[in-house]
Amino acid sequence: MSESTPSSSGAPSPSTPILPVVTIWEYYGSRGEEIGRAVAERLGLPFHTQAFSSEELAHPTSDTEEAAALVRVLSVLGGAYGGIESRDVATVQREKYELTVQNTRTVWDEAEAGGVIMGRNATVILKNRPNTLHVLLTGSVEDRVAYAAEHDGVSLEEAAKRQQREDEVRAEMSITLYGWDPRQPDAYDLVINTSRIPVDHATAAIIDALGAAR
Repeated sequence: MSESTPSSSGAPSPSTPILPVVTIWEYYGSRGEEIGRAVAERLGLPFHTQAFSSEELAHPTSDTEEAAALVRVLSVLGGAYGGIESRDVATVQREKYELTVQNTRTVWDEAEAGGVIMGRNATVILKNRPNTLHVLLTGSVEDRVAYAAEHDGVSLEEAAKRQQREDEVRAEMSITLYGWDPRQPDAYDLVINTSRIPVDHATAAIIDALGAAR
């Protein structure tokens, strides 16, 4: 294992070991948190949650710092997500830059601690980081909606609405802020269909693939 790791600016920190990292981007309801936490536990390293929960994406407000950040992101996306009609282009560009810089710093800080990073565009941010595995979780829409309804305690109808919105919004965030589409599989080292692969087998596959990552 290498004895240096990139800092938040991307520069190596000579005396710090590069801890293993798994980045996960999931389609809504693909058991990402369940699998991510299991992988982190196996590694004995932290589990880093997504920036925004499904509940926050379904009902965005500005009551907390995290929720206010989501409102800013949705506003930058524009159109059906929040609109930019009343804001000048320079303001929108500045907010995009600030949001991207802040998120990138957070991801590098989490990477220094090692473990599993959910979402946050960590796949593209850490694409050249050693000892890092990038995972995409997917599954059939029917299975994903059913799982999310049970996991989040919402109706199937509500989960179906969340699936359509969340899959679209999370992808649009990545395209707008980082210029990449997380739905394209070429960015990942491992793609797992959780409709076919149980959680324990998915966890084992990720651990095994991480051991072979360079």
